[in-house]
Amino acid sequence: MIKEYTPLQSFPLKTGSSFVRPAQILPERVKLSDPAVSVMTDLSKVSLVGVRAMTLMDKAVARMIRYGVRMLLVLDDDDHLAGLLTATDVMGEKPTRFLQDMGGTHADILVRDIMTAQRELEVLKIDDVQNAQVGQIVASLKKSHRQHALVVAEGADGRQTVCGLFSVTQIARQLGAQVQSFELAHTFAEIEAVIARS
Repeated sequence: MIKEYTPLQSFPLKTGSSFVRPAQILPERVKLSDPAVSVMTDLSKVSLVGVRAMTLMDKAVARMIRYGVRMLLVLDDDDHLAGLLTATDVMGEKPTRFLQDMGGTHADILVRDIMTAQRELEVLKIDDVQNAQVGQIVASLKKSHRQHALVVAEGADGRQTVCGLFSVTQIARQLGAQVQSFELAHTFAEIEAVIARS
């Protein structure tokens, strides 16, 4: 049976070869009345950037910089979500507070020491997001006082799978705000300034 097929010619893999990374193209400009999915990072289209809970904080920061992200999903040894690590966690008061409480040096801090743990996270359901507008996502982020929101799909067994995420900074850019600061209050103020001009 296999005799009917001609094998393909193979070639040596060249030094420096890379691989395709999925890319999601979000609209450059949106309005508050646009569908919420137009500002959602879809994890079926974009590779997840994650880190292990036992990783040194400095290595996690280097990973954020390398991939140009301000949030990492923290995974346990079974690849289940253990928490989130954001640039705000790293640059804010959490590392200093941890060192005051536990001692040690900055180089000793692990991701698990300053991440937001899974038990503290709230999520949005994809079914709700698919019927929502950008303005509802902005209102949800503002109410939760968070820069990011995770979106989950829920199986028939009730198990959740993270399938997307929202970033207030990304939404602000897509709304046309000139994001000058990564401080949450400033970002919401910039969004509100854009809305007032519209």
